[in-house]
Amino acid sequence: MNMVQLFEKKKQGIELSQAEIQYFVEGYTTGSIPDYQASSLLMAIRLLGMSDDETFYLTKAMIESGDVIDLTSIDGFKIDKHSTGGVGDKVTLVVTPIIASLGIPVAKFSGKGLGITGGTIDKLESIEGFKTELSSQEFIDNVNQHKIAVAGQTGNLVPADKKLYALRDVTGTVDSIPLIAASIMSKKIASGADGIVLDVKCGSGAFMKTQEEAQILADTMTAIGEKLGRKVVAHISDMDNPLGKMIGNKLEVVEAYALLSGRLEETHEDLLDECIVISSLMYQVAAGVNEAEATAAVKRVLADGSAAAKFEEFIVAQGGVVSDIVQNETAHKVAVTAVAEGTVETINALLVGEASVSLGAGRLTKESVLDYDAGIQLIAKKGDHVNHGDTIAYLYANQPIVEETINKIQQAYTIA
Repeated sequence: MNMVQLFEKKKQGIELSQAEIQYFVEGYTTGSIPDYQASSLLMAIRLLGMSDDETFYLTKAMIESGDVIDLTSIDGFKIDKHSTGGVGDKVTLVVTPIIASLGIPVAKFSGKGLGITGGTIDKLESIEGFKTELSSQEFIDNVNQHKIAVAGQTGNLVPADKKLYALRDVTGTVDSIPLIAASIMSKKIASGADGIVLDVKCGSGAFMKTQEEAQILADTMTAIGEKLGRKVVAHISDMDNPLGKMIGNKLEVVEAYALLSGRLEETHEDLLDECIVISSLMYQVAAGVNEAEATAAVKRVLADGSAAAKFEEFIVAQGGVVSDIVQNETAHKVAVTAVAEGTVETINALLVGEASVSLGAGRLTKESVLDYDAGIQLIAKKGDHVNHGDTIAYLYANQPIVEETINKIQQAYTIA
């Protein structure tokens, strides 16, 4: 067996066998298959796709490339959630303490952001003292004691995905449904949770631009999870518009804390509604209750302060300082004004995400250094009426804010 034979089969539209996919994943992970051969196969997959069986075999091989975390010493049904990424998506920061406050153990491994999609680990690391690198025992102890832990991925968790993702990022093969599904599900399965809720984003600020693409990805990931013995539910949500009012690492933590604390004037109903839906699904999967019961329980812990208290407990348990969850002043602040009068019809999430990266809130490469305090505050949201010259957003950065970034935010707003 060799890579040239695999290319020939894939070029002819013939399915690769489990043994052939295993050979590829093992060989590339250990370094015996070079980048140029791996990238050729990835491009063939990007252009010709994979069958359901091939996608399953790829996911399984990637899981087996490294460690699989054993969470059996954590009491109860362990639940996790995953978002395919978006602009202003701080849902994990809200839903995990909600579920933990309902007594369900949340054991979550998250990643850092790249490009316009922010990473939960970056957001948490913006809090003074917060520790995202936990030993296996620390992680398990935290979930058993506090019902919640969120940590960075361990060094040997799905090493095949780390190598393959880095190669996909530089070869134009990121936007392949089989490759996305295998990447996400290999990490989720290897992380050890019993149940997974998938938040599949759809729109201008997401990998999946159409509802149809998002549904195919959701169905593919759900089928993989169920074949591997997990309870999986997928939800498709809008990412044409940014979620909430804040985009940027510390800014998003501040907004999430405000929502949990009942300061709803500091956030937006689109974020609240999304968090209630995802929390409800997580509780349904973990507790076996119906939608009405789950939604009522979620709203109860938000209203009585239990979720906010659990969030504070979680931050302290991982070394963070709760009093540091405040918006810090930046060297530069610019008000962006409306160029027309009318109603905000849409706010292009892709353009807003690109602007946030240019301010220092996101990474252009994995080596980029983040400015945790940089970001964007959306004053006007979809459906709001604005007059010409009204402030529609604020930009925050510790580096000079260029005219191009201001223009990009103005272009993001469709006002009619």
